[in-house]
Amino acid sequence: MISMAMFWLILLVIFLVAEAGTVALVSLWFAAGALAALVAALLGGGMLWQMGMFLLVSAGLLLALRPWAKRYLNPKITRTNVDSVIGSAGLVTCEVDNVKATGQVKLGAMEWTARSTSGDPIPAGTMVTVDRIEGVKVFVTPVKEAQTV
Repeated sequence: MISMAMFWLILLVIFLVAEAGTVALVSLWFAAGALAALVAALLGGGMLWQMGMFLLVSAGLLLALRPWAKRYLNPKITRTNVDSVIGSAGLVTCEVDNVKATGQVKLGAMEWTARSTSGDPIPAGTMVTVDRIEGVKVFVTPVKEAQTV
């Protein structure tokens, strides 16, 4: 009984040290499982009971709490200024033509070099939506006008 309790105690310490070194929120749940198995060993539970407690508590906590912990304990990813441009509407100020490598779009107060997402030319004065950004170029699609019935 004491030797199994020592085994679970050593395993508990190993998992806690691993978690402290990585903060990946994985080893923590196995440390809790080792603690449950340690308690089972100290209460005189057999090897199968100890292993069952370890597996049940570890897997249960990992599956139930890790997604929640990652969502609330990790800092929120803040979109950068460039990321906020994606999906915004703009006005074509210089015809967008991928073949001629020309095109400019005004987004807010900034002028961007633009390319057509579809490859089709887009005339100046057209309202467009930004689909993606590659380097310093925005890739745009003309805004479809809403049809009234």
